[in-house]
Amino acid sequence: MKNIIYALFGILLITSCETNVPCECPNTSNGFVAPGQSVNIGSESTVDVFKKIDAAWLARDYETMKAHIADEGNYRFFDGTVVTNGEDFVAKVEQSYQEDLANGIPWEWNTDYAFAVYPTKTEDDNWNEKGEWVNAQFTGSDNSVVIEWYQIEGDQLISWVQTKAETPIE
Repeated sequence: MKNIIYALFGILLITSCETNVPCECPNTSNGFVAPGQSVNIGSESTVDVFKKIDAAWLARDYETMKAHIADEGNYRFFDGTVVTNGEDFVAKVEQSYQEDLANGIPWEWNTDYAFAVYPTKTEDDNWNEKGEWVNAQFTGSDNSVVIEWYQIEGDQLISWVQTKAETPIE
């Protein structure tokens, strides 16, 4: 009887280890960015780079921030300030921090969401095809909503745009 049980167990084990053929899934892109480009879901590794930048920003760990900010980038703050490198980026962040301190605004926020996307490739090799994009929203301690787009290639931020608005009154 034991041999029969072992034989059945062995057969069950062998048949459960069959390989499954991947499904033929339809194109999962949607929306549009530019003519000929649609939007695809990006990778978790790109979101992980965003998380490192966000954590360093909150902690004012400017060396970590600079390590992830490429020189010759394009970084646009909500107030119209544009910088092109990590040194100027963190100088602007420190200026904002000092202004918040002077105005009694705590240096804290809640990261509401973050997700990565990327556009389909074109023959033109558009600038937006480098890396992936992370869209993130934050609720600030100053009663604001901040939305940011991070263009990340590898572990480097190469482009960034920030918008800010007051939290809607319900």
